Amino acid sequence: MSEYKDYMVRATAANAQIRAFAVTSKDTVEEARKAHDLSPLAAAALGRLMSGALMMGDMLKNEKDLMTIQVEGDGPLGGITVTSDNSGRVKGYVRNPYVELPKKENGHLDVGGGVGHGTMTVIRDTGLKDPYVGTVELYTGEIAEDLTYYFAVSEQTPSSVGLGVLINTDYTIKQAGGFVVQLMPGASEETISKLEENLKKINSVTDILDAGKTPEEMLEIALEGFDIEFTGTMPVQFFCNCDKDRVERALMLLDKKELDDMIADGKQIELKCHFCNKSYTFEIEDLKKIRARSQERG
Repeated sequence: MSEYKDYMVRATAANAQIRAFAVTSKDTVEEARKAHDLSPLAAAALGRLMSGALMMGDMLKNEKDLMTIQVEGDGPLGGITVTSDNSGRVKGYVRNPYVELPKKENGHLDVGGGVGHGTMTVIRDTGLKDPYVGTVELYTGEIAEDLTYYFAVSEQTPSSVGLGVLINTDYTIKQAGGFVVQLMPGASEETISKLEENLKKINSVTDILDAGKTPEEMLEIALEGFDIEFTGTMPVQFFCNCDKDRVERALMLLDKKELDDMIADGKQIELKCHFCNKSYTFEIEDLKKIRARSQERG
């Protein structure tokens, strides 16, 4: 790992009429890029969604709460799934990780073209019987605008989301991060119009990060002229909690005939975690034990 450390900040402004989050996630996105061997387009799409999910995870109340965002589009990327918690941990994958498309006229990667038309679903699992699920149509497929639209439609919270991923010529991640700025109920017209003017001046998250600005400085740009109170800082990381036991439990849920067929095949099987691409190998003897245990459980 480089000396560059990823972290997130949260803040309030204008006497708590505004709440805001910002994150720098270069190493986090690089970990995901390496784990999945992502093309630049897939890395940009996944990196944007991971950065957004980290900040949304920080909005969760409890340690065991989980936030999952699923983007299902008709573009060649096929779909993106990301999960985060409120401890700064995130993981995710792109269904088709090797997709490449021509760049847009402005030279930027065509994330919207890669995602296409479809839906964004946000699932907040807070330990209740049923998780909260909100689904909206994709607004542009560029991720930041889609999250802005989601907040407005599904949570009735006026928000501005900025996300960016900058990629080196050797495909490694040069910069990644973003911000979320939200108006709280009762915000004055003066606050709203001033914030809108500020946000219009922000051209690109990656330009800000590439100029060496920190998450705090990113929020100072977005909230220029407001009194800002920083209320927390948290390190963030790419983290997957998969292990062999979890994969075994998944195998035990298979139909008995499927397990019998694997055993009869006489070859070890290798299963990969969707989220981090780690491989788990099961020998025939392992499969027989799993088959026996699944029979005991009925």
